[in-house]
Amino acid sequence: MEKCTGGKIRISKGLICKCAHHFSVATLGLLLIIFSSLNAQAFGVPDGFADPLLTKPPTLVFGPTLPNGDDIDCLSQIDLKQMLGLGEVIDLALCASPQIKQAWAAIKIQSGALGEAKSAYLPTLNATYSQQQTQVNYPQSTSSNTITNGHTSYLNGTWRLFDFGGRAANRLSSNLLLDAALASHDASIQRVMQAVIQAYFDVLSREASLKARIDAVKFAHASWDTTTRREVKGASSRSDSLQAQTALAQAGLASSRAQGEYLKAYASLLYVIGLPANTRLLLEPPKDYPEKIQSKDLAQWLEEAQRLHPAIKAAKAQWDSAKKKVTVARSAGMPTLDFVGNFYQNGYPNQAIQTTKSNTSTIGVTITIPIFEGFSTTYKIRGAQAQAEYAQAQMEDTELQILTEIVKSHADTVASLANLDFSEKLVRAATESLRSASNRYERGVADVLELLTSQNALAQAQEERIRCISEWQSARLRLMANAGGLGRLRERGVKPSGVNVGLISQ
Repeated sequence: MEKCTGGKIRISKGLICKCAHHFSVATLGLLLIIFSSLNAQAFGVPDGFADPLLTKPPTLVFGPTLPNGDDIDCLSQIDLKQMLGLGEVIDLALCASPQIKQAWAAIKIQSGALGEAKSAYLPTLNATYSQQQTQVNYPQSTSSNTITNGHTSYLNGTWRLFDFGGRAANRLSSNLLLDAALASHDASIQRVMQAVIQAYFDVLSREASLKARIDAVKFAHASWDTTTRREVKGASSRSDSLQAQTALAQAGLASSRAQGEYLKAYASLLYVIGLPANTRLLLEPPKDYPEKIQSKDLAQWLEEAQRLHPAIKAAKAQWDSAKKKVTVARSAGMPTLDFVGNFYQNGYPNQAIQTTKSNTSTIGVTITIPIFEGFSTTYKIRGAQAQAEYAQAQMEDTELQILTEIVKSHADTVASLANLDFSEKLVRAATESLRSASNRYERGVADVLELLTSQNALAQAQEERIRCISEWQSARLRLMANAGGLGRLRERGVKPSGVNVGLISQ
């Protein structure tokens, strides 16, 4: 063994050198164990226990899912040159939404808070090591002056045995807040899906309206050509040509406006998805007769929402958690019972080092009885009760808003379903009317006003048809979303490749 110098400790050939200060090997080992296993993470050292108290919910372990349990397909790549259905567009939005990322982080925060609440049931252990020099001077007898070099070490252990339910209430409250965070994550998914659904069908509706307006321009141009030829032949007046030219200009103006509305709706969709503004998407058009939703009356939809909607679940869990906080506040003013053990080597904390080595051990039970704390506990209880009332009011407001949206979306769904048949009949009638008016005008039986009126009626009928289909698709999905029942909107297939998309679980 090499000799130690300078009061330092050195490891040589697997042995620990002890200097003149007689450093305790047992104390060093104890400090190293405590540092490495209990408090290493506080210094930025990765701890060896990712979740020793098992507080992580399965969602954090296996990744995020839709409210109905289906996996979220955060595609690594997607080919934007292919047609994208509503399901793919929703997947893109779910993987890029900042709201969902915030809700995901909130789950991690509440998982940590639950671990902190559970740790209150475990004992705590603290160790202190101090290297000291004690110097005593006697001015009238300098020969009696002494200098003592040495160390002191302390080990303290505490284990709370009883606290009138404070720890239990805090643990239950943390559990409920974790449940609320999980439900809020599902609610944020529902909100994003609703926004995407609305923006998706807005784009398709605006695109179809634009195509209808372009067709109207073609019809108006054809009518203008017809009136011009008839005017040259002397079969119609200059007035007919001017009216046809006016109708052509009006159709062009309507087409330009439809182009602007389409571009705005398209930009809104890209914003909701989280893609760059210059991205080009090819969207699958909706079906003329989409599948019908499950037959339910309004009362069933409302009952299902009260039972399953994640936002209502989150609000109820937060209310229950706030009620548990009242118990936590009350227990703060109640007695506590702790088991305490201490070990002192060469003195006591905040005292001079002893001239002779000593080891002192204490063990016992401590009862702490709060007598007067300036009424702080009273006001903490009142504040916790007020927080519970506030959480209850928030829960009732959330439930009212969701049920109101269900009533509205249910009415929209019923009305839009009835409008589908009427809009189809309107398009057929307008098409036949235009065909008849065109034939009559060609034969000189009808005037140009009848022709232009028929053209305008067909353009309006086509727009109504497009609007009714879009309203039906959007309304039925909004109803499902408001009831908390949206899940996978497309069948799983081969994942396309193309543009990178980030994962929300990272």
